[in-house]
Amino acid sequence: MSQQQLGRGPLRTGDDGTPVPARPSETARFVGWLGSLGCAAAGYAVFQFLFGVLPDSLGGTAARYVISGLSGIGTGVAAWLAAALVRARAAAAAGAPASGTTTPVAVVQPAPGPLPRVLSDAYDTLLAAMAVVDDPDRGLLTGWPHALGESAPARPTSVGTAYGLHIMLDFGMPDGRVRTGDLVDTLWRLRLPTGGWSARSQGSEARPEVTALVLGALARAGVPRDRLAQDVDRCTTGFTPRLDLAGRESTHVVTTVMRGLLRAAPDHDVLPLLREALVEGAINDRGRNRLHCWGYRLESPHGLPSALHTAQAVVALDRCARVLDEPEPEEVRTAREDGVRWLLACPATLHHRCPDLRNLREEVRRPRTDDSSRHEILNVRHFTASWLVRALMSPTAQAVVAQDGSAEAWRERLDGAAAAVWAGQTDGVWSWWSADSNELRYPMWMTYQGLSALRAHAVWMYRPGQ
Repeated sequence: MSQQQLGRGPLRTGDDGTPVPARPSETARFVGWLGSLGCAAAGYAVFQFLFGVLPDSLGGTAARYVISGLSGIGTGVAAWLAAALVRARAAAAAGAPASGTTTPVAVVQPAPGPLPRVLSDAYDTLLAAMAVVDDPDRGLLTGWPHALGESAPARPTSVGTAYGLHIMLDFGMPDGRVRTGDLVDTLWRLRLPTGGWSARSQGSEARPEVTALVLGALARAGVPRDRLAQDVDRCTTGFTPRLDLAGRESTHVVTTVMRGLLRAAPDHDVLPLLREALVEGAINDRGRNRLHCWGYRLESPHGLPSALHTAQAVVALDRCARVLDEPEPEEVRTAREDGVRWLLACPATLHHRCPDLRNLREEVRRPRTDDSSRHEILNVRHFTASWLVRALMSPTAQAVVAQDGSAEAWRERLDGAAAAVWAGQTDGVWSWWSADSNELRYPMWMTYQGLSALRAHAVWMYRPGQ
C-alpha cells in the first residue's frame, strides 16, 4: 500500500500549520527576469543587431529593415509568451491567481487518511461486541467469543479474548470502557482446572498452541513471569514428539508456540530446540532457485511450498534471532534469509492478488486421550496476506534486501500484500468468505491480524519531513 493510498503524502507546513507554497525554480526566476526587461526592449535589441550585421547586398536598405523588423517583432512576441507561461505555472504551483492579484486563497487543512477511521470503527465494533457474562462456576467473564456476530449468545472464549486483548494493547486502550485488568482476569478464569488453555472445539484438554497464545497475551499485558511459569512448564513438557506428534509436525503449531514463548518465557531451554526442528523441516523449492521454504508439515510429506507457512517460519526465526541470548547457527541464519528470498521470488506480476496471497485452511488431527481410536480435529484458517506483511517488514527482510539490492521486488510484494490486507476489511472488521453459511464469518483472530498488519505498515511508511 503506497503513501498515496493511505492518504499521507508529504506536506510542508509553516509555523501556523498552513501549507507553505512551493518556491519557484531557478529557471522560472531567470526567465521571469528576462521578461521583466520588456518584450519591446528585447525585440528592439534584436532589430538593431540584425540591421547592423546584414550586408547591403541582401537587397538594399528596405530589405534589411523588413528582415530586422520581422525578427525583432518575433523575438518580442516569443519573450512575452515565455514570460506569461512561467508566471502562470508559478501561480498555479503557489495556489495563487495567474493574473497577479492579491486575492487571498482559502487554505483547507488536510483531512486524516482512511486508516484512523478504520481503527476507530474497529474499536467501536469490538466495544459493542464485548460480552460480559456472570458465570456461576468461573465468575465474571469479560471478553469476546471466537468470532463476531455469532448466532448463539456471546460468551467469552480463550482464543477470542486473547486476540481481543492483543487488539486493545495495539490500540493503547484509548479510554476506560475496556480495561486490561478485566480481560486478564477473564483469561485466568478460563484456564482449565488442570492448567493451560484450549480452543472451544478442543474440549477440556490443554493444547500448546492455544496455551502459548494466551500466555503471550498475558505477558504482553504485564503479567509477572513467575505467575506464568507453571503454565509455561505445562505447555513445554507436553509439547514433545512423543506426547504431541501431530503438533510437533505442524509448521503452524510449532511457530505459534515459539511466538508465544518468546513473549512469556524468552529464556526457556525449549526455544532453541523448536528453532532447530523448524529449520530441519524446511524444504528446497526447485521452482525458486532451490531456496529454503516451508510447507504445512515439518516432516515428510511436507506438502507443497507455501507462502503462508514460509512467512510464519520467517517471523518466528527472525524473533528468535533478536531474542535468544546465544549465537545463531549458520544454518538457521541461512534458512530464515532464504525464506525471505523465496517470498521475493514470487513469479506473479500482480502482487496484490497473486497465488502467494491465497488464504488457506488446514486441519490439525490429534488422537483423543480418552479414546485413541478417535481424533480431535482443529480446523485452522490462515489470513495469508497479513503474514506476508509481517515477514517482509522483519529485520531479516531488511538485511536481505540491503544485501541483494532487491528493494524494487521487496517494495512491490510488500505493497501488494498490504493492499490485499486493506481490501479484506469493511469498517475495520475482516471477514472470512465461505459458501458455507454456517461457518463463522468474522473471526477475532482475522481482525487482529488485519489491524496489526495495517498499523505496522503505516508506521513503517511514515516519513516525517518528506
